[in-house]
Amino acid sequence: MLHAKGPLLTVDVSERTATATEIDDLLASHIGGRAVATALAHERIPFDADPFGPENRAYLATGPLQTSQTSFTGRMSMTGLSPLSDGLASTNAGGFLSRNFADTGYSVFELVGASDELLAVHVRDSDGEGRPRVTFESVPELEGATVSETSDYMEDYHDLGPENCIAIGPAGENLVRFASVMTFDSRAFGRGGLGAVLGSKNVKCVTFAGDSRPELEVPDPPESEIHREAATSDDRMKRQGTTGGTEFINENFSLPTRYFEEYHFEDAAGIGGDAVEEKKYRTGTCSSCAYACKLPTRDETEGIETEGPEFETVYAFGSSQGVGDIVDVMKANELCDELGMDTISAGVTVAAYLKSEDAFGDAELARQVTERIAHREGIGDLLAEGVSRAHEELGVDNYTVKGMEFAAHDGRVLHGQGLSYAVANRGADHMYGGMLGPEYNGEIDPEGTLGKSELLVKKENRNAVRDSAIICAFSGDYITDERLAALLGADYENLLAVGARTVERERHFNNKRGKDRADDRLPYEIPDLAAAIEEYYEERGWNPDGTVPDDAVDAGAVPAVDSP
Repeated sequence: MLHAKGPLLTVDVSERTATATEIDDLLASHIGGRAVATALAHERIPFDADPFGPENRAYLATGPLQTSQTSFTGRMSMTGLSPLSDGLASTNAGGFLSRNFADTGYSVFELVGASDELLAVHVRDSDGEGRPRVTFESVPELEGATVSETSDYMEDYHDLGPENCIAIGPAGENLVRFASVMTFDSRAFGRGGLGAVLGSKNVKCVTFAGDSRPELEVPDPPESEIHREAATSDDRMKRQGTTGGTEFINENFSLPTRYFEEYHFEDAAGIGGDAVEEKKYRTGTCSSCAYACKLPTRDETEGIETEGPEFETVYAFGSSQGVGDIVDVMKANELCDELGMDTISAGVTVAAYLKSEDAFGDAELARQVTERIAHREGIGDLLAEGVSRAHEELGVDNYTVKGMEFAAHDGRVLHGQGLSYAVANRGADHMYGGMLGPEYNGEIDPEGTLGKSELLVKKENRNAVRDSAIICAFSGDYITDERLAALLGADYENLLAVGARTVERERHFNNKRGKDRADDRLPYEIPDLAAAIEEYYEERGWNPDGTVPDDAVDAGAVPAVDSP
């Protein structure tokens, strides 16, 4: 099986040390990316860790395909103990970081400890004798800096662009529970609040550069076929990104509106795919990808230039807030990128506030509150905790699962997606299981939950493999199951087994933090949910209380927890 290569680099910012550990056996059995990071996190983060404590660890991991030029592989995975959900969370981001990270020769970067001053950490490939080259720079001048200001500083003083960096904005520094880690200024490791984890460690940014990329031979075909098809295809996704389905979803299913009060948004056309395409001024892509589905947009009248918004942001800062002008959503998108916040959780949390104030549609107020959240000023201090911790004081319903705010795809209408939200280890995230696709396209009936667990388990496992390889979620029409197996040189069922182990480790870690069936719930009723959850546990081989049997989780080749 093709897998990532290179040591684990552990950086302890308390002690200012860097240690390389060989993890060849772990990589060989877990591919890379999310699977490897989850295995490390399960063994090396204490089960009783405080998400904001020095014992929490953040993992940035690459996969085998980031050493190639395959389209849809310009991504990296990040994993840690989430301050939003209080469980393990993995998220990934595109952009141009992945090849620069691979150039350091490491497969995984592990950050632990907490600095007594604001730091930039600079990672280079090892010296001639295999010793890590890591430097620690005190950067008090970057306190409160936006993401792009941080990138500009790195470019000015270190000749490294945003494609070499991960960085946090003010939201991460102020421990906003849904703060994101940013790369290339506008690409986010978004869900789960890992930006606040870096903030708790007093790490403003980390840069990566080197000339030691491992050599891996990716099978061709299918590599050249994928690249050719990505370059020559002509579909709406390349023109409008994920916003292309906005009006279809609004008219035929549900576009949650005014903090879930309504299922249909009357101004969807004003924030949908055509509106976004009108503002798009050039093409945009990720590293080595010929698909070019990103959305550089601008409005000259308002003087706003950003990348996006994608569909989830259109929902969170548009329909969810009763805002129907794409320029307002663009402004909110750019604000979140600069402040370093997940647009889904930020937008839905602001929508909850607008509901409490009977202020739906007030886009200017929404932006003011978004800014206050990042700095924890006034009402922003409460809202920085997220809906689950703030809803009672706001007097609104708690539309979250495991503390995570809902994505746009409405489980009240897409019942399989509702089941997916309920059982997902990460919470109300649409990318974890992704039942929305077959329910939107008619492959399965959106009505009902029973009998859908087998498909859900397969999709969760497949997505874990996808996040380990690492490939883009939008590659499905190009990197089919057959092609994925060919790229990784493995039997497809064996790949799914890697995914299953990953999901199981996440669940087991969360179980050890006291989470069980009581956490697999929804804030609304859908048919037969309790029975469908039982089916899901049975399909997974878990206990009826939603816990994983201890003997089902094998530490395997994971380095010992007493490593630095």
